[in-house]
Amino acid sequence: MTNRIKTVMLLAGLTALFLWIGQALGGHGGLMTALVFTGVMNVGAYWWSDKIILKMYGAKPVDSSQEPELYGIVQELVLQNQMPMPKVYIIPEKTPNAFATGRNPEHAAVAVTAGILEILDRRELKGVLAHELGHVKNRDTLISTVAATLAGALSMLSNMAMWGGMFGGRSQTSDHQSHPMAGLVGILIAPLAGALIQSAISRSREFFADEAGAKTTNDPLALASALAKMETYSKRVPMHHGSPATAHLFIINPFLGEQFLRLFSTHPPTAERIKRLESLAQKQIGIIHS
Repeated sequence: MTNRIKTVMLLAGLTALFLWIGQALGGHGGLMTALVFTGVMNVGAYWWSDKIILKMYGAKPVDSSQEPELYGIVQELVLQNQMPMPKVYIIPEKTPNAFATGRNPEHAAVAVTAGILEILDRRELKGVLAHELGHVKNRDTLISTVAATLAGALSMLSNMAMWGGMFGGRSQTSDHQSHPMAGLVGILIAPLAGALIQSAISRSREFFADEAGAKTTNDPLALASALAKMETYSKRVPMHHGSPATAHLFIINPFLGEQFLRLFSTHPPTAERIKRLESLAQKQIGIIHS
C-alpha cells in the first residue's frame, strides 16, 4: 500500500469517525450536522489554516535584506527543486524548531524559530529547510492540517456533548433515535481515535520528508546532526505558546517537555530518524565507491 493511499484511508477514517459520533449523539439530525461541520472544517483548513497558525505563533515575515543567510538558503533549495519561492518567517521563540504550512507549493510558507538560528550551523540549517520544503513539495502541509483540524473538531464535539448535547437532543422518532451507549462510547473514544489517526499520518510523513531533504542536499548527516541538537534543546526549553494540536507541523515536537503528550506522539522517535539518515549516508558512500 502506497503512502498516498494510506493517507487517504486515514483521512477518510477520521471523517467517518466524526460522522459516526454525530449520529451516535443526535441520530439523523446529528449525522447531518456533523456532515456540515466536516465540510466547513475541511474548507476552512484548506483556505485559512496557514494564516491562523502563523499568527498563533507570532511569526514575522522576513526578506533577503533582513535575514540574508536564511533567505538565501531557501532560495537555493527552491531553485534546486524547481519550486515556487515560499514566504519566509521567523518565530520569536527560543525553542529551536521549524515548520512549513500552506495549501500547496504556490501558497506555502516556511517558518523557523529564533532559537534554531542560534544553535545550527549553515549546513544543518540547510538540512532542516530542505526537510520542510520536502513537506511542501509532497503537499504534506495540507494533509496534516486537515487531519489536525478534524481531530481537534472531534475533541471539541465530544467536550460539548459532555456538557449538554451539541445537537439539541436526539430525535424523538424510533427510526432516528440514537443509542445512549453509542453516544457515550463516541464521547470517550472519538478524541482518542482522532489523535491516534492524526499521529499515524504525521509519523509516516516525517520519514518521507527526512529522505527528501537528505536527497536534496546530498548530505543526510547534516539533517541527522540538526535533529539531535534540536531534540536536546527542546527538552531543556520546550515551547509554552501555541497549541499541541499543531505539534505535528514542526520538524521536532516542540512540546517534548510535557510527558502526557508523548502518548500521542506526532513524530517517530528521533533516534530512529537519525538511524535512517545515517543508513542513507552509508548507501551514498557505497554508490560513490562502487
